[in-house]
Amino acid sequence: MMIVQVSNENEKIWAELCAALWPYHDAEFFIGERSGGGYKNEFLYVINNEAAAFVSLSARHDYVEGADSSPVGYIEGIYVKPEFREHGVARRLVEFAKAWSVENGCSELASDCLIDNDDSRKFHNSVGFEEANVCVHFMMKLA
Repeated sequence: MMIVQVSNENEKIWAELCAALWPYHDAEFFIGERSGGGYKNEFLYVINNEAAAFVSLSARHDYVEGADSSPVGYIEGIYVKPEFREHGVARRLVEFAKAWSVENGCSELASDCLIDNDDSRKFHNSVGFEEANVCVHFMMKLA
């Protein structure tokens, strides 16, 4: 097992995992975003030469719900392939995110999920996160 940073050599694998987590975009979208300067702190969790998971991290300087400091380490996305779940992979990625955040000047780590994602909420609570707020967002299209 090892955690490696996403590079040009492994970005296609990473992008496919992103598309599994965020299916409203395809892998090419994520590759394009990364080549445009986005997605700078992406890491793959590799088991026996297979990418089993990824975590996307940032240090947010803007407002983060529940935070008392800035910057705040942020898990922008975390995904484990189904066949690797329930083996502590995501928990190890959160430990990695904590260390990465401290190395990048953060004293807090935050994350989010959709309100109806019970599995994600249970996971976050199980690894030490506390819910900071529950919010419903509204949108109105203007002519």
